[in-house]
Amino acid sequence: MPKKTLNNISEIRRFFHTNTDPVYFVSATNFNLLGLDEWVKNFKYICYMDCFDGRHPNVLVPSELPHDEFQSIEDINNYLLQHKEVVDYVKERGGKPKFVFLMFDEKTEALAKELGGEVWFPKAKLRTSMDNKIETVRIGNKAGVPSVPNVLSEVTSYKQLREVCEKAGIGHDLVLQSAFGDSGHTTFFIKSEADFRKHEHEIVGEGEIKIMKRIDCRGSAIEACATSEGTIVGPLMTELVGFKELTPYRGGWCGNEIFSTAFPPKTREKARELTFKFGEQLRKEGYRGYFELDFLIDKKTGDIWLGELNPRITGASSMTNHAAFAHADAPLFLFHLLEFSRKSFKLDVEELNARWADPDMIDSWSQMVIKHTDDTVDIITHAPESGIYKMLPNGQVVFDRFDYHRRAVEGEDEAFFLRISNAGDYRYEGADLGILVTRGRSMTKGFQLTDKSKKWIEGIKKAYSARPLPSAQALADPAFKIM
Repeated sequence: MPKKTLNNISEIRRFFHTNTDPVYFVSATNFNLLGLDEWVKNFKYICYMDCFDGRHPNVLVPSELPHDEFQSIEDINNYLLQHKEVVDYVKERGGKPKFVFLMFDEKTEALAKELGGEVWFPKAKLRTSMDNKIETVRIGNKAGVPSVPNVLSEVTSYKQLREVCEKAGIGHDLVLQSAFGDSGHTTFFIKSEADFRKHEHEIVGEGEIKIMKRIDCRGSAIEACATSEGTIVGPLMTELVGFKELTPYRGGWCGNEIFSTAFPPKTREKARELTFKFGEQLRKEGYRGYFELDFLIDKKTGDIWLGELNPRITGASSMTNHAAFAHADAPLFLFHLLEFSRKSFKLDVEELNARWADPDMIDSWSQMVIKHTDDTVDIITHAPESGIYKMLPNGQVVFDRFDYHRRAVEGEDEAFFLRISNAGDYRYEGADLGILVTRGRSMTKGFQLTDKSKKWIEGIKKAYSARPLPSAQALADPAFKIM
């Protein structure tokens, strides 16, 4: 590669178009960074699930080998990096391999090193400390990005919780979050002693807890990248939260929308400003690269509060990296790769951020993460394939054609479906069935699912069939999400 400094977007795009070192995204599926292989030469996906039945040219899915039960996404990635077919594949392709992950730990880092490669993310230890919801509040406070009125404290009993809240002046209608955990799994709504008793075993003894005043709010998400030239900020997205058609988890994330008028201009501007400030603080803390912030927007006052930090690629990354601004300039994740490439570059971050704030740079898309919502367990006998689906005038959803590009969706009567659960998999409450991506909105102005969205969800779920689980078998919820 040329050693000269990259001075503009065009040169950055050319740099990756001629990239020679292999870059691998290792994950359960390739959804989060779908399409990035078309921006970066020698970019490959190594996945556990074959969402495309072998038809995606840049996805390697090794054959299934016996393994311990996965407890996390890190377990999946560590299994993949030790798989002989993966090891052979990486060695045969040669070069100096670079690895990116949705989640990883110290073992992942060691395995990547054994393969002669490096992880293009901040160290797992730093990333984990940033992922701590308690630490997020503290970083936000330093950056001038406020969280919902809260107090950080260990909780030993309901009586002690009330005393802590009275002292902090945040009332007794509360939302409690432990330091780590998936959306919807470790968020507890506590208004009474009965509520507390229900979740006591998940709160007491869990160390410091984030205890927040409960507010009536909209969820939102925004992704950004902290680079040596400054923090680049993507657009503010809505969040789909807790819809019973999509997820069994109250308060659980289940999708996003991206559209130019998602929130009033002042709200969008404020969210971008706060994200920039948070990113600049992350740089001071030693973190660099991709991250996502959740903001809670008070319905009555419009106040914006920091929700949580995800110092990584997220389930919303596909939305950010496929919007019109990403095609006009470059996907946000390209700047993450640039940051870790050690290539010298100059970038007018202020000018780039101003351009990405222009509503003309944002087209309208929605994604719905469809889980099995019934409290049942069975074995899938038929699963819909990934590709483009159509909704007929009578509301029926039918498969139309295979594709792995979501941009192949031509109008609002078409959708791209990425299958996660396949024939032979267990279907249990909370299992990810797949992700449906549509043009246009999936929610009304009042942030409820549209009738059309409900028909899409019903149509996809109907495309699955399953047989009962033999009575002798039992299945434990894996308690982690693929996305």
